[in-house]
Amino acid sequence: MSTFSPNLNVMIKALDKAGRSLVRDFNEVEKLQIAVKSPGDFVSKADKRSEEIIVENLQKDRPDWGFLGEEGTNIKGSDPSHRWIIDPLDGTNNFLHGVPHWCVTAALEKNGEVIAAVTYDPIRQETFRAEKGQGAFMDRTRLRVTGRKDFKQAMVGLDAGYKFRDDAAMTQYGNLWKKAAATGAGVRYFGAMALDMAYVAAGRIDVLMNWDVRPWDVAAGILLVREAKGVVTDWTLKPASVDSGGFLLGNPDMHRALADLAGLK
Repeated sequence: MSTFSPNLNVMIKALDKAGRSLVRDFNEVEKLQIAVKSPGDFVSKADKRSEEIIVENLQKDRPDWGFLGEEGTNIKGSDPSHRWIIDPLDGTNNFLHGVPHWCVTAALEKNGEVIAAVTYDPIRQETFRAEKGQGAFMDRTRLRVTGRKDFKQAMVGLDAGYKFRDDAAMTQYGNLWKKAAATGAGVRYFGAMALDMAYVAAGRIDVLMNWDVRPWDVAAGILLVREAKGVVTDWTLKPASVDSGGFLLGNPDMHRALADLAGLK
């Protein structure tokens, strides 16, 4: 894929502008902590500013399309067949603590199916992109999930998502972490689901499991991983949609291995 489609161009430009705004805010985090301002308010303003930039730029080029965004943007477009799903800052806690693992992400739905996706890491200036049937890429390098077959050599991502306050979910999460670690696999919680999914597509993480996420966290990543020849399912091991909530994704062998370890059927 030597050129970007018009839709991808529009998405990449919008996320680049939002990313530059967030990088400026990210560079103020240390000053924020020194000044003892309100961290929650600071990040909320950064989120909202980023979302406003993305919406403004996408609307300029596609005025008839709707939006679903994390910061409350829910716009019904005059063209009901198209909708943008956007997360203006995924990995908020990392961002707040000065950890450079966060991203901005957007997906384009057509008739309820994601057909284009971009996840942008402004710190590393890495752009992960995909279109249905056209493959997944980081910048101009084609992406593939790993071919690893031995689970004990795997990099495993486990993310409890919004279930951190759910005792039953956390017991399940802790038990799976112990089982996975006992095999010798490297088990990690990175804290930015959209970027973590892009890492699965790029072969940096072999398999990733999440307990509970929202559509804007995963919409782009679903297409990225599938176009990188990975498997993306819900916890019943059926093909996942943006509304599935819990996800399991990775290369086919690692997906099966983690599903077995978790007792999913």
